[in-house]
Amino acid sequence: MPYTAPTTEQRFVLDVIADLPGLAALPAYANATPDMVEAILAESGKMAANVFAPLNVVGDKVHARLADGVVTLPPGFAEAYAQYRDAGWAGLGVAEAHGGQGLPFAVAVAVQEQITSANMAFALCMMLSQGAIEALAAHASPELQSAYLAKLVTGEWTGTMNLTEPSAGSDVGALKSRAEPGPDGSWLIKGTKIYITWGEHDAADNIVHLVLARTPDSPPGTKGISLFLVPKFLPGGVRNDLKCVGLEHKLGIHASPTCTMSFGDHDACTGWMVGHEGGGMRAMFTMMNNARVQVGLQGVAIAEAATQHALDYARTRVQSAKFGATGPGARDPVRIIEHADVRRTIMTMRALTEASRALVYLNAAAVDRGHVGDAAGSGLADLLTPISKAWATDIGVEVASMGVQVFGGMGYVEDSGAAQYLRDARIAPIYEGTNGIQAMDLVSRKLHQDGGQHWKDILGEVRATLHDLSDDAELKLITPWLQDALDAAQTTSVWLAGANNPDDVAAGAVPYLRLMGLTLGGWLLAKQALVSRHHPDPVFAAAKRTTARFFAEQLLPQVQALSASAMQGAGLFYAIPEDALAAG
Repeated sequence: MPYTAPTTEQRFVLDVIADLPGLAALPAYANATPDMVEAILAESGKMAANVFAPLNVVGDKVHARLADGVVTLPPGFAEAYAQYRDAGWAGLGVAEAHGGQGLPFAVAVAVQEQITSANMAFALCMMLSQGAIEALAAHASPELQSAYLAKLVTGEWTGTMNLTEPSAGSDVGALKSRAEPGPDGSWLIKGTKIYITWGEHDAADNIVHLVLARTPDSPPGTKGISLFLVPKFLPGGVRNDLKCVGLEHKLGIHASPTCTMSFGDHDACTGWMVGHEGGGMRAMFTMMNNARVQVGLQGVAIAEAATQHALDYARTRVQSAKFGATGPGARDPVRIIEHADVRRTIMTMRALTEASRALVYLNAAAVDRGHVGDAAGSGLADLLTPISKAWATDIGVEVASMGVQVFGGMGYVEDSGAAQYLRDARIAPIYEGTNGIQAMDLVSRKLHQDGGQHWKDILGEVRATLHDLSDDAELKLITPWLQDALDAAQTTSVWLAGANNPDDVAAGAVPYLRLMGLTLGGWLLAKQALVSRHHPDPVFAAAKRTTARFFAEQLLPQVQALSASAMQGAGLFYAIPEDALAAG
């Protein structure tokens, strides 16, 4: 399945939506010059297409394999990781003070998108390491940073996140792993963790596990949880007392080793506390929030790859005469892209992919601004993170499914490659907090943060763009659709913010998150359409304007229906007794 990095599109969205020139004007991101970013995207695009993409099908068919506690990656994976490491890509978005290149998270996200489109199972390794770097840079002691951070930044070592246990999934506060203090400031870790992505593999010399565990006499729930750095190999090269004891057989991302990890089987697993005792969730959330934006990015990346794959097929597959054709050749079969329904499907895939990309890049840029002390940027990042994670991953699944539909019967056959995108994409709405949990976070916390200022501010920006559209003869056709969506988003936000029944708020959470994603997606496409008037490529500019109009006319009408659903309350959810639900 060949892949071509959409560098022109990425560059445009970085400039227009992420405001890369504004980020580069900040001292922390001064390295993000136009020439530098252009070169980075070009080179990473080549790496994604030529190194990672050819291994995508290999990994899907061969899988990662476990024997005697050792995980062996599919052929070519270790060598590909070595190329990634040796070229210095692991430290792209890391501050220079920690040995990185000091580029914005938004730029690192664009590179990660390319790698993920090319090979999602492989890209998970890089994503987890980036999150580990973020957590250690923010919370670890200088001694731990000196011993472990540099090797993660160079990519010589990789990182993981260990939260989930057999009895503690989304309810992290129920975890049972223990940490006992040692005589030298270290801790002895004991417990079992499940679903640990890239928890064991043969591509790096060491793996740095970040593990949540309870200290003696700690209070119940999340307040009693601390975070520990637990390496596969201890200083001096001695193997730590930890082991991969199981490998999940999954629907997709087969090359990504999803491990069951056992710590302290011989009561000799050594770790070091990251941050302060009882501060584990705060430290881990640094990693998790980074991961949630990047999981949203996985939805974008899979949608991009599935769209490219489906479009290539639709342009070459000849089948059936065009509906309503008359005259000579009316019965001749045509390429399926000439059929209106296939064209509608492709346009929907394109519009959803571009809208979700814009949202995730905006989110990443807000994270960057928050890192340099911009309170408004930090608040916007908090608001957008659950929307990015949930809406974009739903889009990844939906667009991958549409790709299967474009292929028809061949899409259901594994040899076409379309099914792999759907299988790989399906995990993204589940991990890093299910999309239902993201929706609950949005309505229960983010909607009320700072008195609701952040959602009010961003809807105010939508309103400003509506004013700008009125000056463009073509794009003002977007106005009624975007205005209706804005009005519905405003009304629903006010209703949910003021609702007193928790069940009613919970019932409206998922439709509300989706309506916010659609509204913001339509707005961001309209912004791009306005700026595209000055783009040097008239074909690119025309496509941007058409895509924005298509999204407005074909997808934004859903917002009003979602608004009605979000404000209906939970009464009917519980109207049928459980026994009646189960009745035949």
